[in-house]
Amino acid sequence: MTGPTTTAPAAPISPGTPHEDARPHIGHAMASEWTKLISVRSTMWTLGTLVVIVVGIGLLFVSQTADEDYVQMPFTTPALFGLLVGQLAVIVLGVLTITSEHGTGLVRTTFTAAPDRHRVLTAKYLVFGATALAATLGSVFVVAAAAMAVHSGSRAGPHSPGEWGGALAGCLYVTLLGALALAVGALVRHSAGAITLMLGLVTLPPVIGGMLGYWEASARIGEIILQYNVPVALMQLFGMPTGEDKVLPGDLPQIALLLLVTGAAVAASYVVVGRRDV
Repeated sequence: MTGPTTTAPAAPISPGTPHEDARPHIGHAMASEWTKLISVRSTMWTLGTLVVIVVGIGLLFVSQTADEDYVQMPFTTPALFGLLVGQLAVIVLGVLTITSEHGTGLVRTTFTAAPDRHRVLTAKYLVFGATALAATLGSVFVVAAAAMAVHSGSRAGPHSPGEWGGALAGCLYVTLLGALALAVGALVRHSAGAITLMLGLVTLPPVIGGMLGYWEASARIGEIILQYNVPVALMQLFGMPTGEDKVLPGDLPQIALLLLVTGAAVAASYVVVGRRDV
């Protein structure tokens, strides 16, 4: 007969050795950033302002239009008027996503709990981007659905699914603006300064382009600035005529330019956040 088999006890885990499954990853960082984002009142106020402006102005526009107005205009266009103002809320939220922690000193606690700064910054970009895109898309969809429900008669003319794709591209464009604002906030670390820079980036090009257009020597530069700025890009993406006699660039160059600028700012934010003291 053989004796009872015994199983060797598992080796004890030393107190200082973490479980392999408990190693921090991007999901943990995103959960932390989501908790911080929704627990701050400014987030609710900013997103609420975005929804109220886009939906409010859009529905007001819908109520003042007739079916015939949509023969040459997509159903998504009414949302554009609110989004031209509501984009400022996305920009402010992007800045506050990171600068609020610098203002309160919470960023020291964040980087102490999660020493991998690049992972924390990536989580901020992902959480903010998803939140801003969802809020923007939802607001635009409500307005466009209302316009289609009220003015979808035969006198409104035919409409293709492509106009919804343009609205989606417009929402992505605004989300990229917010990501650019977050990157600027990471570089500047000051709410007022970063918001001022972003407001200048959005509002000054049309003014500067118009001024340069008055002089023959700088007219070409002014024309280029007027072609490549945020309001014109959004109007093109939403299918609204810009009122320009000259041929304007297509949607792709507008988005490519913003992608290039945002990508450069995001790359710089990773370099700066990883090197400097908090």
